Amino acid sequence: MDAHVVAPAAVGLAAADVILADLGVSSMQADTPERGFSYKEAGPLDMRMDPSRGEPASELLARLSEEALASLLTMNADEPHARLIATLLKQKALTTTHGVERQVRTGLAAALPTLEKTDVKMSVRRTFQALRIEVNGEFASLDSLLQSLPAFRAPGGRVVLLTFHSGEDRRVKNAFKAGYRAGVYSAVANEVVRSRKEETFANRRASAAKLRWAVRAPTGYGIGSE
Repeated sequence: MDAHVVAPAAVGLAAADVILADLGVSSMQADTPERGFSYKEAGPLDMRMDPSRGEPASELLARLSEEALASLLTMNADEPHARLIATLLKQKALTTTHGVERQVRTGLAAALPTLEKTDVKMSVRRTFQALRIEVNGEFASLDSLLQSLPAFRAPGGRVVLLTFHSGEDRRVKNAFKAGYRAGVYSAVANEVVRSRKEETFANRRASAAKLRWAVRAPTGYGIGSE
């Protein structure tokens, strides 16, 4: 997610009745090897949503200490083997997607021989997720969006957010619950909405999607309101 929050007034609207935010990464970006988002094909370790600005993932890996990298893997992806993976990633310079995938996969298998192959694969995926989130400042963008939402919606307005991993969903859930307790929202989703079996079979990427919604209180005051 590389979100830029735009107020309704900036596009000639007093307030929004409905806001829908899809926080997923573009499939077109993920499937382009040159962008470095996926290890399915070889590519440079970049991961920037906007290649014209910011620091690519290869430079991030080179700059961070092992301790900082372990913290990043835990905070951004809930990786259970964060400390070990951080050690593996700092053993040598890594500049390609296949290089990172191979280093994590073979390193985990050697250090934890009883670890299931599916668990190793999940750790590789979480590693890529954590790096992408950090490179693009995705959590900071999401936090900014969540703070701005109440002021952008008309009383009774709805917001629907579609997230794709636990870190995003946790932020959305906590923000909605806090808004409900403060009287900003009159109702919030108590449970996430997941894709149905038919949709998941048709689009495997939908399996990770979690949808939450909230309704702004009819007479409440949102953040930024007077």
